[in-house]
Amino acid sequence: MLYEQRIRAELETWKFRMRRPPSLTDRLSKSVQGRINRLIPDKVHTAITVTIREMVRGVLFGSTYTAPKTPVFASFYDLETAVLQRIDFYRKTAAAEGGVTGAGGILLGLADFPILLGMKLKLLFDIAAYYGFDVKDYKERLYILEIFQLAFSSQQHRRKVFAEIEDWEDKKRDLPEDIKAFDWQQFQIEYRDHIDLAKMGQLLPVVGAAVGVVVNYRLVTRLGETAMNAYRMRILR
Repeated sequence: MLYEQRIRAELETWKFRMRRPPSLTDRLSKSVQGRINRLIPDKVHTAITVTIREMVRGVLFGSTYTAPKTPVFASFYDLETAVLQRIDFYRKTAAAEGGVTGAGGILLGLADFPILLGMKLKLLFDIAAYYGFDVKDYKERLYILEIFQLAFSSQQHRRKVFAEIEDWEDKKRDLPEDIKAFDWQQFQIEYRDHIDLAKMGQLLPVVGAAVGVVVNYRLVTRLGETAMNAYRMRILR
């Protein structure tokens, strides 16, 4: 009972962060990135969108068959302890991978992008299964993409996504029945804009390895925290 009370308090703090208006820094950052995006030709945006769309689709549909079966836990505390251990495994793996690719120069640094994306999505599948949700359900896979956007988007877009999932059990009845209807372009723009500055340092000589370790560790940590609260929101309700 004490654990659940503490978790409910943490959840309310997280929900407050999701709902808060964009700060001045958020707005300036988004404005600058928007100007940069407008300088990029449409065909480049299209190529990036197609790449991320196919990569995410591949991981989504592939991971459906490799997600763990839902374990049986004696308590909510035991469940979340197991989830935290899973997050720790992925962030250490991602940190090690970031260090190796960061030390390998630009080519290996660029290879980090799809590898890390795959790890993040696989982690979300594992967490969903631990909390007892069936990831073979198409709408649960969409929820996973919404969690991903909560973790890696501008505050303005994050508020919009949070409003969509806050009453997920009601909202999912109105969702399109085909994953092709998902807004892939918005997804890739928000994701790319959010991690661009952090990941750019990984391509630099000498410091690339250190940057890769730290950035990957932090990105996976943030994703794990976001996923836990997103599923707590549904379970504790």
